[in-house]
Amino acid sequence: MCGIFGAVSFREPFSDAEVSKFLDAVDMVHYRGPDNRDFFLSDDRKVFLGHRRLSIIDLSSEGNQPLVINDMAIIYNGEIFNYLELRRELENLGVSFKTNTDTEVILRVYQQYGTKGFEKLNGMWAFAILDLREKKLILSRDRFSIKPLHYLSLGNHLYFASEIKQLLAFLPKREINEEQMFVFLEQGIVDYDINTFIKGIKKVEAKHNMIVDLTSEKTASEKYWDYTFKEISDLDSAIDEFRELFFDSVKLRLRSDVKLGALLSGGLDSSSIVVACNSLQPVESYSVVTREKKYSEEQYIDILTTRLSIPNKKLFFTPTHVLDNLYNVLYHQDEPFAGMSIVAQYMIFNKIKSETDVKVVLSGQGADEVLMGYLKYYFMYLKEAISKGKLIHFFSEALGSFVNHTALWQFDLRSGKRYLGSLAKLPFVSTHKKSLEAIGSAKTLRDRQILDLDKYSVPVLTRYEDRNSMANSIEVRNPFLDHRLVNFCLSLPENYKIRNGWSKFILRESMKELPNEIRWRRDKKGFVTPEALWLKNELRSLISSTFADSLLEAHGFINTQKFLETYNAFLNNRGAISASDISRTLIAELWLKSFFGLDLQTWPEIVEHAN
Repeated sequence: MCGIFGAVSFREPFSDAEVSKFLDAVDMVHYRGPDNRDFFLSDDRKVFLGHRRLSIIDLSSEGNQPLVINDMAIIYNGEIFNYLELRRELENLGVSFKTNTDTEVILRVYQQYGTKGFEKLNGMWAFAILDLREKKLILSRDRFSIKPLHYLSLGNHLYFASEIKQLLAFLPKREINEEQMFVFLEQGIVDYDINTFIKGIKKVEAKHNMIVDLTSEKTASEKYWDYTFKEISDLDSAIDEFRELFFDSVKLRLRSDVKLGALLSGGLDSSSIVVACNSLQPVESYSVVTREKKYSEEQYIDILTTRLSIPNKKLFFTPTHVLDNLYNVLYHQDEPFAGMSIVAQYMIFNKIKSETDVKVVLSGQGADEVLMGYLKYYFMYLKEAISKGKLIHFFSEALGSFVNHTALWQFDLRSGKRYLGSLAKLPFVSTHKKSLEAIGSAKTLRDRQILDLDKYSVPVLTRYEDRNSMANSIEVRNPFLDHRLVNFCLSLPENYKIRNGWSKFILRESMKELPNEIRWRRDKKGFVTPEALWLKNELRSLISSTFADSLLEAHGFINTQKFLETYNAFLNNRGAISASDISRTLIAELWLKSFFGLDLQTWPEIVEHAN
């Protein structure tokens, strides 16, 4: 797990001054790789590859990067979990290895199979391979947007990096991407396409390679993987196969030469991961809780950890954490985020870093998307039953939800209005030409799941998690985003995932080791904080001072008076305004003031904290 930066010149060689500037960009994300820094400069000085290393596999100096073998070089951020199996496959073909790293496995896979070989990789990655023989550069990103890879194309130069902040110094002018901002303010959506909040800086698309021809200067996008499905018709065998795939995914993600742990919210997903981990090797767990009982899942955390004797460390999240760390999180996220739970996530990684020697943690990201855990899936499920004329099935499911107090009991219009097109319009957001994202559109439930995996859910969640964890030099692994498990779950009949109002039915059936209080929990909290309560109390003065002079208004995004009127209505529990509507507007304002009102290097307290 690391930080990378690279640059290509299609004309003049890079000067010493330019190389020095590149090294500054590498070191800007030193927290992503505190263990080593090195770089490669091609003989013609037209390609620079820089790397910061967080040592996870093969802790020796052999694991340092860039890795240069003959006429090829690679810089890489991520982990290939099946690297041992791929190494044995290649050795059987006569390939010899110089190191024990998964980095070399990637390079050897490319040498043996070309870019088509990337579909063999089971993992998370953002890497650049310089092929001097073919005179091309390959930028590749994993299937589910887990690891970041940004790029900036300017005339005769191409720059690429792990984080946006590394590229800002190369922009001739820093400009806001207005379309991204308007969609964020009204729908709370980010990372839904390859654009960022900064004009000119884009993302390499997930499950794609970006091929740069160093001779013709042409760039091409190449898709190396896509979803595949199979027929599944027997529930009992499906439960067995799901369990086998899930446990194997966890097992692969426990490969490490450093200490591992697991995040534990008390919900079904993280609890299942902790149980699976514990069956393979003992792990410590880490949780965020709050003193506000309505929002806390502490009782479920205690049930699991007590009954299974699993060590647990808790962070009691408070509004003081928000006030003290909001700018730190903004600095590391690079773009606006949707709410205060992102600060809580940052704080739990900070606690792990400061209180333990753990370098890798497992997380439950992706489970809701592959197993239909969100409430929207249940309503689509009922809608699909009606459209297919399955009225008996419709009434059976609806009745099951009422009897079990599950899905229908959790409906909240305020949190779901972003799916309702024009109804998502907020009264304080300025009129604009940008159409809202058709986030609610999908022909089938499987299509909806794929949209969430590719656009509307997983990319932003993994972005939050990557920046927060790597800010604290910690790697996160996501067993539910193993591509084999994703393909299997997308192939399942819908009634294996939703049944009688129970979401994630096949997971509940397969994890019999879980305490029943967790296995058959009726409610779903997600990762929530007492955000609404704090916005009405401890954070009121922050909102008042922040919007005394609004950059959002100065740039034409909002009407400040209307925002404050809407906030006042929220304070008095009037209207359909959610806490998220208020929070993300506040965060967008603070982001604008940070990234456009100041230069990042003028944040001494934040840069010092990052150090």
